[in-house]
Amino acid sequence: MKSISVRIKDVAEKAGVSTGTVDRVLHNRGKVAADVERRVLQVLKEMNYEPNLIARALGSNKTYRVAALLPDPAYDDYWKAPKEGVEAAEVALKQYGLHVEQYLFNPYDVSCYIEKAKQVTLSGADGIFLSPIFYRETMPFFSQWQEQNIPYVLFNTHIAEAEALSYVGQNSYQSGVLAGKLIHYGQPQPCSILVAHIDEEISNAAHLSKKEQGLRDYFKQNDPETRYNIVVISLNRCDQAQFSRELDDVLGKNPGIRSIYITTSKAYDIAGHLEQKQLSHIKLVGYDLLPKNLHYLNTGQISFLINQNPKGQGYWGIHQLANHLVFKKETAELKYLPLDIVTKENASYYTRPEVIYGNHVQAV
Repeated sequence: MKSISVRIKDVAEKAGVSTGTVDRVLHNRGKVAADVERRVLQVLKEMNYEPNLIARALGSNKTYRVAALLPDPAYDDYWKAPKEGVEAAEVALKQYGLHVEQYLFNPYDVSCYIEKAKQVTLSGADGIFLSPIFYRETMPFFSQWQEQNIPYVLFNTHIAEAEALSYVGQNSYQSGVLAGKLIHYGQPQPCSILVAHIDEEISNAAHLSKKEQGLRDYFKQNDPETRYNIVVISLNRCDQAQFSRELDDVLGKNPGIRSIYITTSKAYDIAGHLEQKQLSHIKLVGYDLLPKNLHYLNTGQISFLINQNPKGQGYWGIHQLANHLVFKKETAELKYLPLDIVTKENASYYTRPEVIYGNHVQAV
């Protein structure tokens, strides 16, 4: 059934008032008698009137400033994609008066993060977009932004108690469950599984803990006799020699390891190490379509990559703020993006010269 567009003129005729009166009721400006306002509101409800929010935004000259607190991709290639997504969203929304100012921080320096978060707080922004990778240090800022009535949208790391306007990104727990399922299919016989956290303080990185828990719960539910032994290691790449020693040590002490689940985008570091040691019997499951990861996916050193769509996280996160600030639309508290399983056979689809934003594809 074809929907019928309801005009302000139609509402005015049915309510027996002028179009100017309907406009004043809609925008809550000017004096309207109480009984007239009630009559107009009733007609609006009966006719299912939906305002043209896009036209309204185009017609207003208001500027909306968004502060994007982003990890600097100069320190970690993973963050290049969400930064590009933010920039693409700003281009798409600029005509509606939305502007984004980026505050880049070193993702391995918590003091840098705190300093940039302070700058964001003092910036006078109408909305804030951020990845709260430092859990403890971010919580006080949430309280400040709530006191200032500044809406904020999270991406990459979901913190349930943050009271954010919205979260955009992967379901970390479910991605861990998915990794468990991929490993189980690849290793149907009982074995040891290494969970590797790289360059993260686990106690301060909620999303990685959820990924690990998802994998553990998968095997609890699907292997009640716990025949699969799960070993956990935290590695730091700042000292490559120590990185290699610690990895060799855990592999030496656990010769039954047949799969490694890397909870960050750094699967390529472990893949390179295994290649150097000529260890081809260990299957890897990691995250994200970084060039180095794709190289080892194509060589077979990495079995699966889970695509978290970081570019889409940046793009849709800014759109969530725009829906709230510019278009005055209700905003979903959670916007989970698909968890794509990428293999060497389908990787080319995800690396075409197109930008994929969840279900939306836009050529660049």
